[in-house]
Amino acid sequence: MLSAQSSSDPLVKVLKLSKTFEDYPALSEVSFDVLPGEILGLIGPNGAGKTTLIECLAGLLPADTIEVQWQGGVLPARRRKDVMFYLPDGIVPYSEHGVGEFLRLFQVLYGQEEQRLQWLVHRLELAGVVNKKMGHLSKGTLKRSLLALSLLAPQPLLILDEPFDGLDLRQTRAVIELLRETQAQGRTLLLSIHQLADAQKVCDRLLLLCAGRLVGSGTMDDLRRKAGDPNAGLEDIFLALT
Repeated sequence: MLSAQSSSDPLVKVLKLSKTFEDYPALSEVSFDVLPGEILGLIGPNGAGKTTLIECLAGLLPADTIEVQWQGGVLPARRRKDVMFYLPDGIVPYSEHGVGEFLRLFQVLYGQEEQRLQWLVHRLELAGVVNKKMGHLSKGTLKRSLLALSLLAPQPLLILDEPFDGLDLRQTRAVIELLRETQAQGRTLLLSIHQLADAQKVCDRLLLLCAGRLVGSGTMDDLRRKAGDPNAGLEDIFLALT
């Protein structure tokens, strides 16, 4: 399914993504690359168009215009699920099933070893809730359960919408460490994040989205140069560029 590729070539290229809801332009000709093996952050306030962008990229929402390339070849919407795993925010799947039952189902479905499942349960501190129903979990525990699901999935590009929402400081640090380990194992991650401090800690490059337009992209040093402030944090950069 995947071919050898230089790490300098894009894994994914998105060209001129536009989406309008009735008369509201949610996205306007957004183009960007995702590099192999990176953690790319999609940054912007609520309403910036982050979730719409991800759903169009994943092929779940029809765009007005879009071209998605995978390793240089056009990737139609029907094939994106083969190479992309998308975890939405705010979902409660299999609400009447226990956490352990839910995760074991996908461990088997994805052909993962039992050891991998148990390791994720340990790393995400889920051992105490394996018998609790998915629909009865707190927001943070549900988030960690769904992160375990995403890390069982085999697709090379992992797309997470608000992966830190509902987590406390200690849990956020633990998940950041786990995502970095996942990156080191060869996966590429696209994270939609509205918490700027978390984004700055975990992402290699950033896409800054405001009112449906891409206003900046690159590393923190790239964005500091564009904002004209060599010492700026991400919040100052975002305010300067928007």
